[in-house]
Amino acid sequence: MKMASQKRDYYEVLGVLRSASLDELKKSYRKLALQHHPDRNPGNKEAEEKFKEAAEAYAVLSDSEKRSLYDQFGHSLGGRGFSDFGDFSESFSDFTDIFGGLFGDFFGSSRRSSRRSDRSRRGVDLQYDLEVTLEEIVRGKEVNLEIPRHETCEHCTGSGAEPGSKKTTCPDCKGTGERRLSQGFIIFQQTCSRCRGEGEWVEKVCKVCQGHGKISKKRKLNIKVPAGIEPGARLKISGEGEAGERGGTAGDLYVRIIPKPHSFFHLDGRDLLCETEIPYTVACLGGQVTVPTLADGDYKLKIPKGTQNDKIFRIEEKGLPSFRGHGRGDQMVRVRIHVPKHVPDAEKKLLEELAKLRKEEIEGRKNLFEKVKDSFKE
Repeated sequence: MKMASQKRDYYEVLGVLRSASLDELKKSYRKLALQHHPDRNPGNKEAEEKFKEAAEAYAVLSDSEKRSLYDQFGHSLGGRGFSDFGDFSESFSDFTDIFGGLFGDFFGSSRRSSRRSDRSRRGVDLQYDLEVTLEEIVRGKEVNLEIPRHETCEHCTGSGAEPGSKKTTCPDCKGTGERRLSQGFIIFQQTCSRCRGEGEWVEKVCKVCQGHGKISKKRKLNIKVPAGIEPGARLKISGEGEAGERGGTAGDLYVRIIPKPHSFFHLDGRDLLCETEIPYTVACLGGQVTVPTLADGDYKLKIPKGTQNDKIFRIEEKGLPSFRGHGRGDQMVRVRIHVPKHVPDAEKKLLEELAKLRKEEIEGRKNLFEKVKDSFKE
């Protein structure tokens, strides 16, 4: 049986160090993509695979979140896998962004004509960081958000032209939507700045959006934060990002959950960590103390006799519920034995009697160091 080939390290694929900057990644990816692009290597399966391998490596390492997961977990990306970051074709759109219209001249006019015929472009995705308390993460919450974004201009329906005005061929690009620039023997193509790639020029621009086709607005949304959502997770709201270009679909909105610091609890996955003090007498003789929980109010925690300082107790199923609805975490309680700074006289006498019974040295009597000195004198 033939074993499946193991993926190469992404840094090795791009030929860069693990400390490489984004510019270094982009430069290396550009070189590899030009070398192995299918249009330059027709029918060459090996070149095609190397092109895809480089594109996948760049798609992960050029994104700070994906790169962090890769550095920590490798190709598994912490169990999320590469596919969880979206359609692999997105990496090829990143490639187009790097080169602009460079391939149009390297690989033939058919690519240029297809680009000119596809004027629409999807809107940009937006991210909103939402701070929530641990109580809200445990119970869930509905929040009202006001998201600033660009929306399609209703006056011109996104065309950028005043209703009724005529369109003519752009004088700068002659209707191609692109302008050619040369640097030595390399010819680059860029989107025409006058018509923004449309290939057409309007006689009178829209008085509302000034020809941009979009206007700034604040969108009000009601978002439901589900109980047990993991801190740092992102909620996807489809179609609530930036408006698309030239009739393209709108981007998506991602709401990232940021937990606020809590005065008593700390998160460890789905478990809650906390500390509480217990009296010395309870530590020795046993008893119970009241501990707050986020899920069900106060909880009576049983303290067994002889409990030591820093002992950790587990209260089952008092942590965060699972976002997927399977069980919940626990609450871990570390106990600290309370030692008072000031002891009343009545308690002091009792402690002195206790010290005598236990044959322990206290202040005013010879301590261990003094006893050692006396032994040397003898």
